[in-house]
Amino acid sequence: MGENMTDTRSIKIYMGADHGGFEMKNQIKAHLESQGYDVSDFGTHSKEAVDFPDYAYLVTQAVTGNRAGGGHGVGIVIDSIGQGSAVVANKVPGIRAVVAMDAFSVKSSREHTNANVLCLGGAWLGMGLAKDLVDLWLKTPYAGGRHQRRLDKITQIEAQTMKVD
Repeated sequence: MGENMTDTRSIKIYMGADHGGFEMKNQIKAHLESQGYDVSDFGTHSKEAVDFPDYAYLVTQAVTGNRAGGGHGVGIVIDSIGQGSAVVANKVPGIRAVVAMDAFSVKSSREHTNANVLCLGGAWLGMGLAKDLVDLWLKTPYAGGRHQRRLDKITQIEAQTMKVD
């Protein structure tokens, strides 16, 4: 059920950011492409003020396959804090978005909940740490096992509470 993120050529990465994450998005995108990742950039493409929900939604639609060329990948969304984009992303069925805070939480989000969208705060997260957290997240596999039962419960809750097309 989980993506094998240890082979950089096998994973598609969908990225988006508002104006608060624009610069970080560009640097992380370049960092990932230099490692061989296939990255799609949904914008924004300037520092002009835009609304983070628009970009978080675009990325989640690609991750879930509801957008042309989407599916079978993961998303990275960057706004000023990271929290807002995570809230938006988690409104979409099939998305398990987390905010990158530290190495332990990022690694656990992959191992335990098979998180498929990583949200970063461009206003507070340093670039070096952001790159390290993204690398760790992408290289950490889903553990499965006892965690699958919990992931199945999340899917059941989605089915009961969210409109699924």
